Amino acid sequence: MARPQKTNVGVIGLGIIGQRAAVNLRKAGYQVWVWSRSPRPEPNFLPSPAEVAESAQVVQIFVADGPALLETVSAMAPALTPAHTILNHATVSPAETREAARIVGDRHAKFLDAPFTGSRDAAAAGELVFFIGGDPAALAAVQPVLQANSKSVLVVGGVGDATAMKVATNLVAAVSVSAYAEAMALLAKAGVGPEKLPAALESHAVRSPLADMKVPGMILADFEPRFALKHMFKDMQIALAMAAESGLELPAAGAFAGEAMAGLQQGWADRDFSCIADLFGYPNPEAALEDRFRPAAAPAPAESQATQKKWALFGGKGK
Repeated sequence: MARPQKTNVGVIGLGIIGQRAAVNLRKAGYQVWVWSRSPRPEPNFLPSPAEVAESAQVVQIFVADGPALLETVSAMAPALTPAHTILNHATVSPAETREAARIVGDRHAKFLDAPFTGSRDAAAAGELVFFIGGDPAALAAVQPVLQANSKSVLVVGGVGDATAMKVATNLVAAVSVSAYAEAMALLAKAGVGPEKLPAALESHAVRSPLADMKVPGMILADFEPRFALKHMFKDMQIALAMAAESGLELPAAGAFAGEAMAGLQQGWADRDFSCIADLFGYPNPEAALEDRFRPAAAPAPAESQATQKKWALFGGKGK
């Protein structure tokens, strides 16, 4: 018996995440139709968002910001039908999310608020985590499509609620990275090598996957973008605007936004957001690359397993 044919999927926005999402969808057996503002040598690249919607009833949007989202859904609106489901994965404001949902709803198509957590490497591995806001029935229908790029899906509430959750979690990531940078600067001024921080964090309650991903790169000046500074700055602007609307102050988010602005003025927009470490004169790769952090064929017997792991960690690029 022949297998049922899979739904065609459209992917709009072929940046760091969208391009990898399209690859994973193809690997999962979907026919994928794509569009991006900058033409790419991608299979099935179409001339416009409307033509993507004409070719696929499920369309995933990975654009950079709110204006791009609204422009995209407006451009595809004439091609939308009740059979379509549009998933917005861009981090925008809740108000922009709801406006996009209104445009889609006016064509009687379905809309899911579906931002994600996970950067470049998680996207390549198909291990994003999607936050979902919207109709449960619409989610159930597209769940197999999401599975091609995710390790889990968290239902948050209605349209706009998932966006708020994404902004809140990005706030935690931003201020945490700022704290790592400050901690390394403090250590350096105290005469303690910042490269010793990962070993201290390893047995500390504040250790997190984020620290494991970002601190080594901050020490080694590896700012290859996993999540660009310009995007984290945009997200903190959204957080601050949301807070202002309700009379709330977010001093930590405001402090990071100031640091990010200083980085943008230095021309660091496309570096990983952890590059704010450079504002403190660190990382210092020459200091960090001690012999015990260099790759070794066989570690000295006296070294612990934890230190052996650090050799592997600091011998590579990090995440």
